[in-house]
Amino acid sequence: MLKRTFSYLLLILAFSSIAQTKKRNFRQREIGLFGGASYYIGDLNPRGHFFMSKPAVGAFFRYSTHYRYAFRFGFNYGTVMGNDAKSKELDQLERNLNFRSRIYDLHAIAEFNFVDYRIGNDKHRFTMFIFAGIGGFLFDPQSDIGQGYQSLDNTHGGVPTIRYSKFQINIPYGIGLKWHLTDIFGLGVEWSPRKLFTDYLDDVAGEYADGSMRGNPRTKDWYFFYGATLTMRLPAPHRPCFQNN
Repeated sequence: MLKRTFSYLLLILAFSSIAQTKKRNFRQREIGLFGGASYYIGDLNPRGHFFMSKPAVGAFFRYSTHYRYAFRFGFNYGTVMGNDAKSKELDQLERNLNFRSRIYDLHAIAEFNFVDYRIGNDKHRFTMFIFAGIGGFLFDPQSDIGQGYQSLDNTHGGVPTIRYSKFQINIPYGIGLKWHLTDIFGLGVEWSPRKLFTDYLDDVAGEYADGSMRGNPRTKDWYFFYGATLTMRLPAPHRPCFQNN
């Protein structure tokens, strides 16, 4: 489902870019803060969106080149968790694993606004938008084995021969709403999945040393951010008069 959604977003971005080539261009720079939560989908939480969400924060820079397009560069920090003991599935209860990991997330994304939008312009004050891009993240899975959380340190459940990098590439994408509050400030809300290329975010994958299954080998892990953004438009020196419209 999430893979199909990502494909649809890319198609919409491509077709919209072609359709909007004759729209007015302008330049606007913004800095912003993100506040919300993060959560995880994977072997220890296969289907529970928003389950075990933890606080997340971030900061970003947005550069708009068009009433419909913008580019954003940012950093998010959050924590994700999973716990078999909180599941209703018998196989998870028997496995009885848990983890948490802090996430340090860097991303560069392109945004497309469904209608013209610009902070400081009452004619273009609200829009729904979609976005997609490329990112990277640092993680460190830990498990509570009765003495507090301890790093799993690439052991993969006590199998030290399996190692993986704790820095990975991801694909961020998502959907949101944004609107301008004043001539300087804008507000937004958004939900953003991160498509991962690793199954070790939770350190649960593959088989135990005795050959019994530990995780689902057919799926990769995901993590998500959702919350609100507050942005401030930066002054634009030497702005041409036509950009005041």
